[in-house]
Amino acid sequence: MIAAFFERLNDAQGINFSVFYDEFDRARFLTGLWTTIYISIVSILASLLLGLIGVWFAGSRSRIVRLLVRAYVQLFRNTPPLVQLSFFYFAVGGLLPTISDGHGGQTPILSGTAWAIVALSLFAGAFNVEIFRAGIEAVPSTMIEAAESLGYTRLRLYREIVIPLAFRICLPALNNNLVNLVKTTTLAYAIGVPELLYAASQIWSETLNIREMMNLLLVTYVLLVAVLVWIMGRWERAMRIPGYSW
Repeated sequence: MIAAFFERLNDAQGINFSVFYDEFDRARFLTGLWTTIYISIVSILASLLLGLIGVWFAGSRSRIVRLLVRAYVQLFRNTPPLVQLSFFYFAVGGLLPTISDGHGGQTPILSGTAWAIVALSLFAGAFNVEIFRAGIEAVPSTMIEAAESLGYTRLRLYREIVIPLAFRICLPALNNNLVNLVKTTTLAYAIGVPELLYAASQIWSETLNIREMMNLLLVTYVLLVAVLVWIMGRWERAMRIPGYSW
């Protein structure tokens, strides 16, 4: 019924949402949507892990380790994500060995999707280091001193006291960074990753329905970000500490 409606809409009004009635276009669009979701989820998890590892090493007693973390943050925070993505895909990727594709050809050991995940994770991870650092510094020093006086090791102190409190404090800023990460996945288009924008451009270049695809693309990203914001909002409410934070 839906397919018939959009087909009649195209025939009568020239409004061509081909993804709703053309199976080939729909498959391409859904593949792009899944690629975007996959890159977003893996990059979000990896960036959170990088943020936690980075803030842990940022508190190291070794000056060299602290400088390395600082250099990582400055490098990825102060250069455009598109340049980072291109650097990894064209410069670093070109140095890696290739593998046989089984048909006599050679393929890169890492695909464009893998490089997109690497670059976006490092980019968002640099911001997460700073976000977690701000959250940790906001934890009252009296709590840390009390735990240290009870004989907590550094690892136990971070695991049971500092990280849970810091996480709650930095969730709003973390929310903004992760939303930005989801939107930044569109840059993967530049290295030929078949994500949502790439799939949409393939469809409108053949079907000449640019206006309809741009509207559909905008609505799709609004929905994707809305789902992430809803999840983060639920997380914030679940971690609410009465009297400590809003």
